[in-house]
Amino acid sequence: MNKSIQEKIIQVCDEKIEKKGENVGLSFYAFFANRNDNPELLIEVAEWWILKHKLDHFEKALKIKNIVELEH
Repeated sequence: MNKSIQEKIIQVCDEKIEKKGENVGLSFYAFFANRNDNPELLIEVAEWWILKHKLDHFEKALKIKNIVELEH
């Protein structure tokens, strides 16, 4: 994944954790607007989430943030 989406994922995870605590879960859709304005990036993140890391639909934001930071 490109650096821009990695930073966006970390930012969204931080915001969700701050608002709802460390147990908050999210899906990869949390990093995108409600409209599909960048389908290539959506597919890239979906493949990273589902195929590469074998993650469930909803995962803990803290877990996602840690994975992204390790790969960053």
